Amino acid sequence: MRPIDGLVVQTIDRLLADCCSPEALERAEVEGWCAPVWDSLATAGFTHISLPEESGGSGGSLRDAADVLKALGRYAASVPFAETALLGGWLLARAGLTLPNGPITVVPELLRMQTDRIAGRTRVAWAARAQAIVALVGTPDGPIVALIDPSDVHIEPGSNLAGEARETVGFDMPLTGAAHSPVPAGVDMESLQRRGALSRVLLMAGAAEAMSDLTVRYTHQRHQFGQPIARFQAVQQHLVTVAQCAAQLSVAADLAVRALERGPAELEIAAAKVIADEVAVVGTRAAHQAHGAMGMTREYPLHRLSRALWSWRHEYGHARSWSRQLGEIAVAAGADGLFPLVTGS
Repeated sequence: MRPIDGLVVQTIDRLLADCCSPEALERAEVEGWCAPVWDSLATAGFTHISLPEESGGSGGSLRDAADVLKALGRYAASVPFAETALLGGWLLARAGLTLPNGPITVVPELLRMQTDRIAGRTRVAWAARAQAIVALVGTPDGPIVALIDPSDVHIEPGSNLAGEARETVGFDMPLTGAAHSPVPAGVDMESLQRRGALSRVLLMAGAAEAMSDLTVRYTHQRHQFGQPIARFQAVQQHLVTVAQCAAQLSVAADLAVRALERGPAELEIAAAKVIADEVAVVGTRAAHQAHGAMGMTREYPLHRLSRALWSWRHEYGHARSWSRQLGEIAVAAGADGLFPLVTGS
């Protein structure tokens, strides 16, 4: 592990421990995001990590951003860090456009031109709280990266299962009303979808780790028949399942990050997203079984993690579409290429 990795992890963990109080996280579900967390991230210079300094970013690597995302997932903290650093900020930096100082969000699908106007209607994360909306727009002259002012679009309130802001945004504005630049080589809708999927995988990996830790603590504290329920074989099976899910997803997320640093990471990200979907189903089921009725109460934090996992699993593609991509990659490799594809040899 590089020294900077440990520094980022330690710093972000201390920061989140200070600002992710139960009251702040509960209030975030009403407001659609956790403002104290975002403010703390911005003050510490984390919001633009992994983005080049010459574009207005904070520098750092993709792995540094991944560490922050996993930490945010452990607290199920609702902030647009992925959209600002990993997605929208990445698009702006690659296109040579100036990064805004505040939160950024990104349109998760390709917008189209109707005559000379950007048009479309889609769900966008934290649109009302963003300082800028970044979109890939298909034009007759080729795709462009557009930087859109949220005041120029129509935003309808909405949220996901976890209480995070997911507004419906209507676009109907002239292209001249947005700063824009041609899409650079290596940037397209597929690469944006992969980075978006990876961001959700990383958040889910953090949430799964927190869910496993929470379940272990509870089953050792809860006593029945004069001993911790963690000693009962049936409960131990649930503990093993949750721990296996967390470990499996963490490894898949780390491998996907390393692969993306080297290239497109089509196989690794698709596999990680499929694993994340399975973990959301199997892991949360086992955790709630181990907790019993306690896991369903509003005051206990398990529901916050499980609802976040079930929300993030469907963002940037369902497991079925990513499974299909895995199949297409395997078929394209052919019989002789399947073993090297799976083993990475």
